[in-house]
Amino acid sequence: MTSSGGRHRLTVEVARTPEQQSIGMMFRRSVAPYRGMLFPYAEPQVVAFWMKNTLVPLDLIFIRADGTIAQVAANAEPLSLDMIQSNEPIVAVLEIGGGRAAELGIAPGDRVSWR
Repeated sequence: MTSSGGRHRLTVEVARTPEQQSIGMMFRRSVAPYRGMLFPYAEPQVVAFWMKNTLVPLDLIFIRADGTIAQVAANAEPLSLDMIQSNEPIVAVLEIGGGRAAELGIAPGDRVSWR
């Protein structure tokens, strides 16, 4: 990931299946600083997440097809049922520990790549 704060390499779990995506990072008590979870989608689409059964705050990073960040939903509230929407078609969502995006200088327009 390339941001105004520099280049960052994260180790992420990939939630590929619908079952993996429905569980996501629920029930975890912590997220290590350079860890996260990637939710890739085959086609660009508008998506919505919630924090049901998620015990720690998360930053949700919504990624467009061209690899740029559309938006960062910072410090999503643990256990909340409020929907967090992408507001535009995206191809992936990256979840990292709450507040980490700000610490790393990650913002809309920055670029994300993964293999």
